[in-house]
Amino acid sequence: MDIAIIGGGAATVGLLDALAATTGGTPAGGTGTITVFEPSPRLWRGRAYGPDMDSVLVNAPPAIMSIRSGDFGHYATWLGERGADHTDPLLGRPLVPRALYGDYLVHSAEKAVAALGEQGWRVRVVAGRVTEVVRSASRLVLRTHDVHDAHDAHDDARRGAHEHDATHVVLCVGGGTPPDLYGLSGRPGFTVDPYPLADTLGRVPTRGDVAVIGSGLTAVDVVVSLAARGHTGGIALLSRSGVLPHVWQRPIARSPQHATVERVARLHEERGTVALDDLIGLLRAELDDAGEDFDALATELLSTEADDPVERLRRQLAAVADPRIGRRVLQETMHTVGPYAWRLLAEPDRARLRRHLRTAVSVASPMIPGNASVLMRLLESGQLTLVPGVRAIEPARGRFRIRHDGGDRNAEFVVNAVNPPPQAVPEAARDLVRSLAAAGLAALHPSGGLTPSDPRVHVVGDLSGGGPALTASIPALAAQGAHTVRALLQDGNSGPGRR
Repeated sequence: MDIAIIGGGAATVGLLDALAATTGGTPAGGTGTITVFEPSPRLWRGRAYGPDMDSVLVNAPPAIMSIRSGDFGHYATWLGERGADHTDPLLGRPLVPRALYGDYLVHSAEKAVAALGEQGWRVRVVAGRVTEVVRSASRLVLRTHDVHDAHDAHDDARRGAHEHDATHVVLCVGGGTPPDLYGLSGRPGFTVDPYPLADTLGRVPTRGDVAVIGSGLTAVDVVVSLAARGHTGGIALLSRSGVLPHVWQRPIARSPQHATVERVARLHEERGTVALDDLIGLLRAELDDAGEDFDALATELLSTEADDPVERLRRQLAAVADPRIGRRVLQETMHTVGPYAWRLLAEPDRARLRRHLRTAVSVASPMIPGNASVLMRLLESGQLTLVPGVRAIEPARGRFRIRHDGGDRNAEFVVNAVNPPPQAVPEAARDLVRSLAAAGLAALHPSGGLTPSDPRVHVVGDLSGGGPALTASIPALAAQGAHTVRALLQDGNSGPGRR
C-alpha cells in the first residue's frame, strides 16, 4: 500500500497518529510507503499553529485539543507542568500560545513517523504542491508543482521528481482562503489575511485607527493582540450581525447520556430517519436529568442576534463558573454528534439550522474568558466599538470609508478577520480539486466541499463534502483521521491497492 497525503497540518498529524497506533492494522502482505506533500515551511503546524505573538492563544482547554482520537489526556500529558504558566484564571485551565500547541503537533507527528518506521512503513515528506491527481492503470498518479526537495524520514535523500504514484490518496488541505468581501486586496493599509499577527500588526502604528472586518474568533485575536502591543488608537469591529462569540464556561465532569452518537445511530436504525426534533428531544432529556429548563436555554440562544452584544458579553463573563450544563452540553454535542447527525437530516431540517448559523457558530466556538475580559475592558473604555450593519467599505483619500446602518465612519487601517466558510476549496487546491472531479475520482458536493467517488480517495477536514456548516474542531479532525485509517486498512486488505 502506498498512501499519498496531500497537506501537512493538524489533520495529517491526526491521521499519522491513528495509523501508527492501529494495532495489527497493517495491510495484508506488508506495509508500504506514506508520502506527505506540504509546500509550506510550517510542516505539521498548518496555518493556525505557526510562530506568532504570545497573545494568540489556543482557544480551548486541553481536554478537547488532543490530536489522538479518543484519548482526551494526550495533549494535557504532553503539556505537563508547562500548562501552569498559562492558566486562564477564570477558566481554571491552561490556554497556551498557539505556537506552543504547534510544538505538540510537531512532537506527535515525529513520534508517529518514528513508530511507523519501526513497523516497516517508509515515510517521507515532499516539499511540493500537488496540482493534479489522475488514474494510471490500477494506481493513482500525483503531479506536483515547484517541488523543492523531498525529505526522506530514513536517509535524507533528495529527489527532484514531479510525478508520484500511490494506491490511495488522502486530502488534508485545510480550510479555504479568507474572502475579500469588499474588494480591497492590494490597497495600502488593508490586510486580507491577518496571520501571523506578529507580522501584520507590526505594520500598524500604535496610534492608528484600525477597523477589523468580522466579529468572530479571528477578530478577537486581532483586538487582543493589538492591546498586547500597547495599541492606543481606536479599534472598531465591523460586521453585519454584530454578534460576538459566546464565552467559554469552566469544564465540568459530566458527559452527555442522551445526546450521543450512539443514541442518534439507534434512532436512525429503528426509524430509518432522524429529524431535528429528535435531536432537540435528546438535548431536552439531558437538561431534564439535570433539573434545567430547555425552553429557557432555547429562548436565550434565539435572542442572540437581538441582544445588546456588550451586555451579553458582560453576562457571560459573570457566568463562566455557572454550574448549569445547558450551553456546555449543546457546545459539546455540536462537535461530537453534529457532524454525524447532520448527514442524516433532511434538507428542510438543515435549512432550519442554517437560519441560526451565526448563533450556532458563536456557541460552538466560544472565546476564552481571558480574551473576553480584554474585550470588555476595551469596550468600557471606549477604545473598542462594535459597528453592526456594515454595508460597504471603500477606499477614500488614503483612508477607508465604512458605510453602515448608523452612518459613515473612517479608518486608516483595515484588517480582514472574515473566516472562509466550511467546505470552501482553498485557493492553492483548486487545480487539484478540478483534476479529481475531471478524473471521476471525486465530485463537488452541492452544499460545498468534495465527496470521493472512488474508494481509494479520502478527504479529512473542512473540505469534506456534505458536512455541517461549522469549521472542523481538533476532536473532529482526530475522529475523521481515525475513521479514514480504518477505511484505508480495510481497502488495503481487500481492494485494488493490496500489495
